[in-house]
Amino acid sequence: MQTKYLIIGSSHAGLTAAEEIRVHDQDGALTMVSMEDCLPYSPTILPYIVEGKVDEKLIYLRDEKYFTDNKITFLKGKKVVTVDTKSSTVTLDDGTKIEYEKLMIGTGSAPTIPPVPGLKEAKYHVLRTMEDARKINQAAETAKHAVVMGTGLVGMHAAEGLGKKGLEVELIRGRRRAVLPNYFDGNAGKLIHQVFLDNGIKCNLDFQVKEVESVNGKSKVTLSHGEVVETDLLLVGTGVKSRMDFLGDASGVQVDQGILVDTMMRTSVENVWAAGDVAQAADFYGDERILTAILPDAYEQGKVAGLSMAGDETVIQAFEEIGGQASESYRGGISMNTFNFYGNRSFAVGLSLVSEEDGFEIDTMLFPTSCMYQKLVFDGDFLVGAIGINVTLDPGVITNMIRYKINLQGKKAEFARSPLDMSRRIMWESWRGAIKTAG
Repeated sequence: MQTKYLIIGSSHAGLTAAEEIRVHDQDGALTMVSMEDCLPYSPTILPYIVEGKVDEKLIYLRDEKYFTDNKITFLKGKKVVTVDTKSSTVTLDDGTKIEYEKLMIGTGSAPTIPPVPGLKEAKYHVLRTMEDARKINQAAETAKHAVVMGTGLVGMHAAEGLGKKGLEVELIRGRRRAVLPNYFDGNAGKLIHQVFLDNGIKCNLDFQVKEVESVNGKSKVTLSHGEVVETDLLLVGTGVKSRMDFLGDASGVQVDQGILVDTMMRTSVENVWAAGDVAQAADFYGDERILTAILPDAYEQGKVAGLSMAGDETVIQAFEEIGGQASESYRGGISMNTFNFYGNRSFAVGLSLVSEEDGFEIDTMLFPTSCMYQKLVFDGDFLVGAIGINVTLDPGVITNMIRYKINLQGKKAEFARSPLDMSRRIMWESWRGAIKTAG
């Protein structure tokens, strides 16, 4: 099989890349490969499948007609096992070989399994694919008790969903003694933790899983302080890693925590691109390349990759020759995560975990009885990060204020008091050129 464009992965990065390719090339052969045996969907919807909030039939991002109308060959239920960049050939798990002219890798991330004795031999679940969600729902039909390992986004979402199904849930932390430690500071984490406790989720952050043993179809979980918990359903949500195991050393594609890419999402191999959770790309705040693994970045990176693959190469080259950056190139990652739990709304944007000891100015408002928290992080006159729980801040507007480096000179105190109204007004004024922006 031969194709001009080959995209591995069918979520937001892959779909957006395909659409951008079709903007510039309506007829070039385009093939998309998905390891999942279903239509494309957003992985962010999986916790709601477990909770039962949404019907699986309603969550797909595209239908079969979309691929036919856009002349895209969509191969589902096919896993890539090797990529040979010298011959520009991909091999699938059924032995099929696909020759490509240009390749984009948008394979996302896979769960990591901690080195807990007995865990790999035990019966456990993860939540990263539609099939994972189906298996959890099937197990939950007969289960009465669940242990969820990990207090990150996956673990917290899963604990809430299983609890709402009527299971008794025990949530056990990973390496760090905190709730959502990669996104929220201590104040926010304590508020979220208390809401879970109030809703019947057992969650003692002092202990970790020490050992797991399978006994009569159940899992016997030994905690670090010696307590033994027997459970019907064990779910591991302790972290993820970039899904790039099909790239051997011979591929020539440089990798670190993810696939290293430039601002046009190009890898170290001339005709190979990467985007989405698997891509280690520019950091908005510095010169390092980072993994952001958030939906807005997957969309933006996919769009840039598609343009770079099918767009006018002379225009892109011209910008590079003068030392400039094409307007459509990737502008650097700003973390932005939202977490809705038991009717509460929270988010963390940008440098949300820094402190005054790091040289930043921090403005906070905390109302524990109302489960409300606001944290604004300033670097001089510029907003660089924020956390909000049940506040009127708009994370999208906040992200744009950070990205466009809106100058808040003389306005920080007013902004902290009324951030929603003022942020919208400030952004409107900046777009009209009424106030200064940095650089």
